[in-house]
Amino acid sequence: MEHVHDFQWKPGISVKEMVDAYGGIGFQSLELARAADVFVKMKKNNAKIFLTFTSNMVTSGLRGFFAQLITHGMADIIVTTVGGIEEDIMKAHGEKFSLGRFSADDVELHEQGINRVGNILIKNESYMRFEDLITPILQKLYQKQKRWAVSELLREIGLMLNDQNSILYQAAKHNIPIFCPAITDGAFGFHLYLIQQKHPDFIVDVVKDFGNILFSSNFDEKKAVIALGGSISKHHAILCTLLNGGAEYAVYMTTAQKTSGSMSGATTDEAKSWGKVKDDSDVSTVIGDVTIMFPLAMIKALEQLHEEQLLNTKQEQPTKTNNPEINKIQEDQYHAKS
Repeated sequence: MEHVHDFQWKPGISVKEMVDAYGGIGFQSLELARAADVFVKMKKNNAKIFLTFTSNMVTSGLRGFFAQLITHGMADIIVTTVGGIEEDIMKAHGEKFSLGRFSADDVELHEQGINRVGNILIKNESYMRFEDLITPILQKLYQKQKRWAVSELLREIGLMLNDQNSILYQAAKHNIPIFCPAITDGAFGFHLYLIQQKHPDFIVDVVKDFGNILFSSNFDEKKAVIALGGSISKHHAILCTLLNGGAEYAVYMTTAQKTSGSMSGATTDEAKSWGKVKDDSDVSTVIGDVTIMFPLAMIKALEQLHEEQLLNTKQEQPTKTNNPEINKIQEDQYHAKS
C-alpha cells in the first residue's frame, strides 16, 4: 500500500520532479501525477491520440502549447469547437487578447465594445477583422471546390496561415486532421451561411466528416483520449472510440462534477459503462482548471519522453500545398531550423 509523503521544495526543482512528488500528496495532485503517467504510456505504446479541447482554451495562452504538442507527435486527431477555430485564425493574423478580471463590470465592458471570457477580454474589432478576412478565404475555397468535409476545409485554411503557434497551421503541416462537428455554432458558421446564400452549391458536409473521424482509427490499433473540458469536442472523440472498440488510455480534465450527469462532468470510469473506454484501460480524471493542470501533467510527460528519446523533436519537412508562396515560406522556415 502506498503512503502519503510530505511535499518539500528544493532549489531548482524540475516540473518532472514536482509532478512525481504530487503522486504522494493525495487528492487531485495524485490524479494529476497519474495523468502524466498515462500520457507517457499512450505515447510509448503507439496509441492513436485524440486531443480534444473547448474553445476557451484557445482563447487562453494554451493555444501555442497545443500547436507545439502537434510538432512533438502528441496528437494524432484533434476535435474542438468553432470558437477555437475562429480565435486561432484571429491570433494567427495578429489579434491580441487582454487580461482582465472575473469581477469586471460587464455592462461597462459592453458599452466599450469588449467581450469577456472569464478574465480574458476580446474587443469587438477583433471579430470585425475576422469577418473581413474569413469572407475572402471562403470565397477562395468555393472557387477551388464546391463541397467540403469540415476537416478538409480546416486543413486548407491552415495551409493559408503562417504562424508557428497556430493549431490549424501546425495540424495542416503535419497532416493532423481537425474535426469540428458544430462548425456553425459561431461567427464562422454565420459566414458559411452568408456565402451559401450567394452560392447555394457551396456545401460543408458534417456527415461526411463523421465518417472521416470514424475511419481515422480501427478496432486493431490502440486508442487514447485526452479530453480537456467537455461538450461536443469530448463526446465526438469518445463516440468514435466506442464505435472502434474503446480506448486503452484516457485522461479527462474538467472543472465539471460527475453529479451533474453531464458529458462535461462524466468521468473515465463512467465511460467504461458505455464501452468508450475499455474495462482494463489506464485512465485518470482530474478535477481542476485545465490552464493549470494540463501544462504540469503534459510537461512532466514530455520531459520523461525526451529523456528516453521517445519524443519527436525533429523538424519535419513541410507539407506541400497548392500555393507556391506558402511552399516557399515553409521551406525557408524548415531550412532555418535544420
